[in-house]
Parts: sequence; structure tokens; C-alpha cells
Amino acid sequence: MRHWAETVAKRHLLLSGYALLAENYSVRGGELDLIMRDRETIVFVEVRQRAKETHGTVAETITPRKLQKLQKTALSFLVERFGRDDLFVRFDAVLITGTQDKYRLEHLENIL
Repeated sequence: MRHWAETVAKRHLLLSGYALLAENYSVRGGELDLIMRDRETIVFVEVRQRAKETHGTVAETITPRKLQKLQKTALSFLVERFGRDDLFVRFDAVLITGTQDKYRLEHLENIL
């Protein structure tokens, strides 16, 4: 079952005009939470959630290693789905702080 934060992030993006291409795409060594289309751009979205920021912000959980894994997994998706890797792409993050009942959502574009 998907995490509630991914459902909230997907709803936010759909209401913002994005189209869903795939969710929870995984290959050996990586996973992409949401893959969306924003006009001509394919957007790979990392969803992160924390109940509190007492041990750092949600954004701090996206490490350089995680970004590297996202890139490699995105390349696999592009080649598998479209047969090429030269499309317009962007990496975004949807950060959610709080609980399912009360949360704050932040959408960061171009995190990479």
C-alpha cells in the first residue's frame, strides 16, 4: 500500500495541471515515487514526509547519494518507456511536514 504522503503529493500535482505517467517505478538499485508530465517535460518527483522537523528538515533527507540514484533510475525509465534518453526532464521534490490530519506541503522544482 502506498504511503499517504505520496497520495497527497499526487493529488497536489494533478490539481496543478500535471499528468501522471507512472508511480512507484522501481528497478534494481532505485525507485521513483511519481513520474509526471508538465507540458513537454517529464518530471521525476521524490516525495518525502516527516511528522516533525526536530531532527532536521524534510529537504535534508534528500542526500547527494539519493539524487544520484534518482538520476540512474530516471534514465532506466526513459529508455524502457520511450526508447531514448534525450527528452526534456526535471527532478522535483514534494516535501510534507506533519501528519495525515494536519500537514504542510512544499513543492520544489529543479532539485537537481
